[in-house]
Amino acid sequence: MNVTVARIYVTEGKHVHNAIFSRLHDVEKLRGVTVFRGISGFGKSGRVHSSTLLDLSLDMPVVIEFFDTPEKVRIAIENIKPLIKPGHVLTFSAELS
Repeated sequence: MNVTVARIYVTEGKHVHNAIFSRLHDVEKLRGVTVFRGISGFGKSGRVHSSTLLDLSLDMPVVIEFFDTPEKVRIAIENIKPLIKPGHVLTFSAELS
């Protein structure tokens, strides 16, 4: 079965990942959603977000990944667009086996 996988890149500081996750689970009812917390990363600004054992940052990179049929993913992205900065969503085709 062909599916579309989407990845959304945010930081955890504003807790937008919670709102996105809830929407994808409760409203969009997608086949699978996972939230990954990064240990370091940077984006367009070049500002590095990282954690150490002594200093656990609350502004770490977060990736929300989900998949479903291409149409359901397209609709879900449209519905959560107000929560996401432009250029922070990546999609690609995959085969579910």
